[in-house]
Amino acid sequence: MADSGVAPAITAPRGVNAPLPHDSAERHVAGSAIYVDDLPQPPGLLHVHLGTSTRAHARIAKLDLSAVRASPGVVLVLSAHDIPGENDVSPVIHDDRLFADGEVLHVGQSLFAVAATSIAAARAAAAKAVVEYEDLPAAIDIAAARAMDLKIEASQRMARGDARAALDASPRRIQGGFSMGGQDHFYLEGQVALATPREGGDVHIWSSTQHPSEVQHLIARVLDRPHTAVTVEVRRMGGGFGGKETQASLFAAAAALVAVKTGRPAKCRPDRDEDMVMTGKRHDFEVAYDVGFDDEGRLTGLSLELASRCGATTDLSMAINDRAMFHADNTYFLPAVEIVSHRFKTHTVSNTAFRGFGGPQGMLAIERVMDAVAAEVGLDPLEVRRRNLYGGEGRNLTPYHQVVEDNVAPQLIEELAASCDYEARRREIEAFNKASPVLKKGVALTPVKFGISFTTTHLNQAGALIHLYADGSILLNHGGTEMGQGLNIKVAQIVAQAFQVDASRVKITSTVTDKVPNTSATAASSGADLNGMAALNAAETIKARLVDFAAAKWSVAPEAIAFTPDGVRVGEKTFEFGWFARQAYLARISLSATGFYATPKIHYDRATHTGRPFYYFAYGAACSEVLIDTLTGEMKVTRADILHDVGKSLNPAIDLGQIEGGFVQGMGWLTTEELVYDGEGRLRTHAPSTYKIPTCGDRPAHLDIRLWKAGRNVEATVHRSKAVGEPPFMLAISVHSAINHAVSSVGDYKIFPELNAPATPEAILMACEDVRRRARA
Repeated sequence: MADSGVAPAITAPRGVNAPLPHDSAERHVAGSAIYVDDLPQPPGLLHVHLGTSTRAHARIAKLDLSAVRASPGVVLVLSAHDIPGENDVSPVIHDDRLFADGEVLHVGQSLFAVAATSIAAARAAAAKAVVEYEDLPAAIDIAAARAMDLKIEASQRMARGDARAALDASPRRIQGGFSMGGQDHFYLEGQVALATPREGGDVHIWSSTQHPSEVQHLIARVLDRPHTAVTVEVRRMGGGFGGKETQASLFAAAAALVAVKTGRPAKCRPDRDEDMVMTGKRHDFEVAYDVGFDDEGRLTGLSLELASRCGATTDLSMAINDRAMFHADNTYFLPAVEIVSHRFKTHTVSNTAFRGFGGPQGMLAIERVMDAVAAEVGLDPLEVRRRNLYGGEGRNLTPYHQVVEDNVAPQLIEELAASCDYEARRREIEAFNKASPVLKKGVALTPVKFGISFTTTHLNQAGALIHLYADGSILLNHGGTEMGQGLNIKVAQIVAQAFQVDASRVKITSTVTDKVPNTSATAASSGADLNGMAALNAAETIKARLVDFAAAKWSVAPEAIAFTPDGVRVGEKTFEFGWFARQAYLARISLSATGFYATPKIHYDRATHTGRPFYYFAYGAACSEVLIDTLTGEMKVTRADILHDVGKSLNPAIDLGQIEGGFVQGMGWLTTEELVYDGEGRLRTHAPSTYKIPTCGDRPAHLDIRLWKAGRNVEATVHRSKAVGEPPFMLAISVHSAINHAVSSVGDYKIFPELNAPATPEAILMACEDVRRRARA
């Protein structure tokens, strides 16, 4: 083979559609996967601790750091006046300060940084700071912000048709409202950055971030240097969920500033409590609805009012609240609809991106409406959902005027309802509830339609870099980041498929800003869509060069050359891939290429809230069954059946894992994870002892997850796949609806429960007591 290059027949390559394990799975299990805090400690390392505000809103009357600077082990103390460039680490509006300057806007806001020879020394020194405040009026919750008329931007309106007229003409009409809480990301790896100075004032930063390019640009802004002076690198994150899309910049910028000013490496890693206090959460919402419908439960008009707590600064709240509006239809055609969104500014930490990016809040709102309508007309909520689904022409236009062209929700719902025996189980459950005075069961089946693309159009782009080496091994770099979701193995499979080699030939490298520039965040479920297509573009560029080379060398037509599982076929001969690559190298063929992709078809006018913000929709459905104790409020999800559309799956094993993880995380948001702020704006649930994420014991004993076999994207995505990161999160809405069903049985299903989210044991108990009281009235 060394002489001829002729390859023996081999088995088919493991490319796309193969259920390959996560590229770091073995290292995760063995504990050998390297995260930022695992990197060898460089000589002279300084540990950075951030001193923070203890007030929700106040003027800084005095900030005396002299005792901090004199503390043992302290090398440098920095505050706002020590920043050479702009005191800003915000993604959009330039309103997030690296260090507070004159005024604090929330408890936990960064005031100064201490760099010391140990983290213990840095923390001890920070405690010696003398800070005097002049308190100012503070709005901690939505009600206070509404009373003070504090908003991050003007309220937004999305509409189609005349909702008011439709409501006035509706045969039946009800009003209601509810609230839903926020959620902490609780990533296993907290926020962390390690900065190393380079010559000429340049700096390299290892950062646990979903958005390396933004961290690069913001650090350059703080340092008053060009982007080329800053290199940001990410090998992997121990979870992100949106919490590292914008929030990593503060910690990375603090470390970089210390490194540049001292000429020594610097690490900034808050502990869990500090992380939870200082970083943003999912937005909590209040919802009010006015819905008109007929006797069959078909909606005729809807007015929906959404109000969110955005926090002290803008962050990504505008886009997040926009997406809540986008998803307030879910899978349902709304004949006449008005959605109004209020974005309230509060003196709490700025809320930020979280899996679903506002979509879960909008979707929970419409599903709550569906449950309320079903209760009013005395129908099974699933039947009401069926009657309101998007359909053909005349029933396929969203509130933002995008035509729904890929609607598979009806097929998914019917297939799941049949496979999980929904109707018979509901009858059995209601019979059980009649005979059981204390324990009550509930079941619900809810659908998901989630738009895929960044709603900020320019973010829908990606780049990649591929090197084909002379031995046939392939080095892959792209602009996406790996946070445990399996993006890297998926993109590696795409490249392997392009060259028709086994995925083991493709080596995945860190995401680095000096390799692929100007990248978008790994967010909006678009990581594989964007970066996979960019990598495929780079691979096709190299393949085209190889075809031209082979055609000239072996005097065959380009059509006679093919990349196959057995090797590269050139005419009648088939050459082993590595040997073929070496021949191309010897012939001085470029074996390196960049790739680029920009999502087609999308456009959006934010001024009118109309357009096509999404390239396509991902769909799913879940049926959940719960058991509650009406005397204690305790709840258990006993069964969940899920059918989810991922198109033509790039990697079924990874996709199934994402669906399970998203569903369980959604359960946490809706049942156990409760953020509690006191009247002074202090977060009281800032540790695992007080903030309850789901555990393995909360996973339903019966959890059946299936990928929809008929799935295939109608749009020309990479190998006709669909995104899977965020859509499964909203499958857990079925759990909340099932709890609602169980609680309503306390009043013989005649009273619609007042059930907010999260439906904690306390909330369930109060809802049960309320239903009993109203039933007696």
